[in-house]
Amino acid sequence: MTVRPKKSLGQHFLVDENILGVIGRLAELQPTDIVLEVGPGLGVLTRYLADRVAYVHAVELDRTLERSLNDAIGERRNVAFAWGDALRVDPGALDPTPTKLVANLPYNIATPLVVETLEHASALDAWCVMVQREVAERFFASPRTKAYGAVSVLVQLAARKTGFHRVPPAVFRPPPRVDSALVAFVREPVAAIGDVRAVVEAAFAHRRKTLPNSIATAGLATRAGVEAALETLSRPATVRAEELAPGEFVVLAEHLR
Repeated sequence: MTVRPKKSLGQHFLVDENILGVIGRLAELQPTDIVLEVGPGLGVLTRYLADRVAYVHAVELDRTLERSLNDAIGERRNVAFAWGDALRVDPGALDPTPTKLVANLPYNIATPLVVETLEHASALDAWCVMVQREVAERFFASPRTKAYGAVSVLVQLAARKTGFHRVPPAVFRPPPRVDSALVAFVREPVAAIGDVRAVVEAAFAHRRKTLPNSIATAGLATRAGVEAALETLSRPATVRAEELAPGEFVVLAEHLR
């Protein structure tokens, strides 16, 4: 049976097995690893992982892939499929509890899934994900760059990048119209995302506005209150969100509580 990728689900199936070695290297796979895979597709990566780690939890929304996935893993008994929306699956409720996320992420959930797992899946301590290249670059972008935004701040407050590898469209079916990239990172929290997330998202909601105006527009604080908090950072009231480093948002949020 021919499986057709669903555009509505952002499906681009991984079909070139040559990239698997790069994934294994960046993910630093160990025989004792318990891995969470999101969007297994045709099972190419699932099978590779199952042969190298202790256990794989593969979360897939598209139930029409069940036969193809079962065929891909064959007689392997260290793979469990969870059917449903990955954004609604609690990794901490899976048994055994996964400690690494290794996946070719569906484009339409890549950013929220990374942020949600960093914030809420405390048992996960390492990630190696395939995403659109511009998304991968956004995760660890520097202040004052076009790619720097709310997700950059949140990811960098929770993790440290350990690897990056560009991936051409040809490794997928159908080939996407954009380049992809593998990005690997490990948990190294500077601050709890939940303590700063509302402030960070409000700050970047209106990039052209000054930071006091943007946060005041969101109703999180008065303009005067934000200006007073910025004084503690020796930042002027005219500063914009993209000028602040991730750590400065932690100080800002503390003063606005």
